[in-house]
Amino acid sequence: MAQMVFKRHEIKYQLTNEQRARLEQVMSAHMIPDEYGPSTVRNIYFDTPTHLLARRSAEHPYYKEKIRVRSYTPAGEETSVFLELKKKCDGIVYKRRCTLTLAEARALLAGQRAPQTQIEREIAFSASRYEGLQPAMFVAYDREAFYDEHDHEFRMTFDRAVRCRWDDVSLAGSSEGIVLTPANQSLLEVKCAAGMPLWLVDFFSAEGIFKGRFSKYGAAVVRQLESERAILQPRRPQHAAWLQQETDSRVLGQTTRAAQTLALA
Repeated sequence: MAQMVFKRHEIKYQLTNEQRARLEQVMSAHMIPDEYGPSTVRNIYFDTPTHLLARRSAEHPYYKEKIRVRSYTPAGEETSVFLELKKKCDGIVYKRRCTLTLAEARALLAGQRAPQTQIEREIAFSASRYEGLQPAMFVAYDREAFYDEHDHEFRMTFDRAVRCRWDDVSLAGSSEGIVLTPANQSLLEVKCAAGMPLWLVDFFSAEGIFKGRFSKYGAAVVRQLESERAILQPRRPQHAAWLQQETDSRVLGQTTRAAQTLALA
């Protein structure tokens, strides 16, 4: 049975293809590939028309949350999907998810379906706090997952080709979109309830790899704002100036690679 409640640390690293290959060689003595094998993860993130959840998340507050629907195959209205509420408080990630059809998930978030379980009630309550909550962004990526043979709560996932679109926010059909990550890099997420094993700490130390910050949804919204700014600037200078301010002030938490390197040193 799929796990529905999570409490853990989620630590992110950006690895080159060469670093990933060396890490996978080390992992082979400790980790087991997920039984489902490589998969394409499809997500619809819900937000307000002003990207309130994305903007709050980018400020790195003590508490933040995201609401999304996730599937691992193309999904129509009657397909079972995961409806998820992901919260982060003081560096700890808490995730609640339930299985509904896509139509039921949409209805629950819109306040048109009565919640049936405690997890559904939690998600419905969070959704009710945001006026105008709507499907805001499609984000997909190609994932390979691994877990510790002695501790199934310790997991590592590699994501490639993080991509997004905001003109067709649908889980049906293609997973194509604007690619947000370099072709020669993978985003590694280490998910653990306690500390990391010594073999992994030693690997990061030997390779000079430091943890970083990368929000898939945040990066997607930045790309959307940049696209809208480019389109609107010649026609609506005041609106374009607002978009410029949003991006330049890093409201969505995106930093240059140089600044990121300094922050992680």
